[in-house]
Amino acid sequence: MDKQQFQQDLIGWFRKEQRDLPWRRTADPYQIWISEVMLQQTRVDTVIPYYKRFVEKFPTVESLAQAEEESLLKLWEGLGYYSRARNLQAGVREVAEQYGGIVPSTRKEISSLKGVGPYTAGAVLSIAYGVPEHAVDGNVMRVLSRILLIEEDIAKPKTRKVFEQAVTELISHEDPSSFNQGLMELGALICTPTSPKCLLCPVRDHCEAFHAGKETELPVKTKAKKNRNADFAMMAIWSGDKLLMEQRPGKGLLAGMWQYPMLELTAPLEANEVGELYVETLNGELSDVEKITAFKHVFSHLTWNVDGYLARAGEFTPPENMKWVTPEQLENLPIAGPGQKMKTALEQRGDVAK
Repeated sequence: MDKQQFQQDLIGWFRKEQRDLPWRRTADPYQIWISEVMLQQTRVDTVIPYYKRFVEKFPTVESLAQAEEESLLKLWEGLGYYSRARNLQAGVREVAEQYGGIVPSTRKEISSLKGVGPYTAGAVLSIAYGVPEHAVDGNVMRVLSRILLIEEDIAKPKTRKVFEQAVTELISHEDPSSFNQGLMELGALICTPTSPKCLLCPVRDHCEAFHAGKETELPVKTKAKKNRNADFAMMAIWSGDKLLMEQRPGKGLLAGMWQYPMLELTAPLEANEVGELYVETLNGELSDVEKITAFKHVFSHLTWNVDGYLARAGEFTPPENMKWVTPEQLENLPIAGPGQKMKTALEQRGDVAK
């Protein structure tokens, strides 16, 4: 491969064809860091409004470092993978305390921050600081597996090192930002997972997989294990004009988020049986139990099958992880996807003020 020509073709195409994205209008390493964290496992179109709201609310390292966790999670509500938000804030607090509010500009220092892995470190360093560092994610591995005809399994963690070394050798030292972003953009717009648009590709002449007719066979990726299924009941319990809400544990799936009280089911139950299960578990009285919705919520490794119920409370002393809230207070609680689906079902019935 003519390395210099490859760099010129990729960077020239990126400068001309790149999408106008809000995080491309700043050189602030803190704001670029935010965008990279949000973009992990989330589509660009989904991230844009979240990113805009986030940097408006927390425009500086200090503002995020000092934020209450509940307001942070509320702003992240609907993006999923909430540990990303907590780790981002923890890392930002380290920057505020140890680096005077300035995001470090070396891989060793930035990689020591909470939640900053090799990809995020390389992306921030190359895009914000112009340091020629690799930023390898699944997108980049797909692109380079085709360009360089690399047939190693990208699902294996050790394979990442092969691609990091490849980027280190190929990256432009004059414009590492456009080079890394060009690889990312190429994967998003042209060198897509299925049906890559080879005829439109600016680096097709350099692509070994294209010349070998193997572009649709790469990357090699073993399939992940099948999702596990779990069945739950979720119940909106009214007492007067207040709803009972439950906070999830501080660690694990959807940590610290709020939801309508939820119980795992081991067998199909009728509405009255579900009501009895809640009475037994919550040590309170319920009446008028009815099923109002059913939905699935898919995580990366797990699918929740949720039946949603509505009930009225009698005598009730909530456990420590629960509290009664008004519809107005409910709007300020960070509620994850499953709870949002339940909330929508209640709104459609007119049971919660929109």
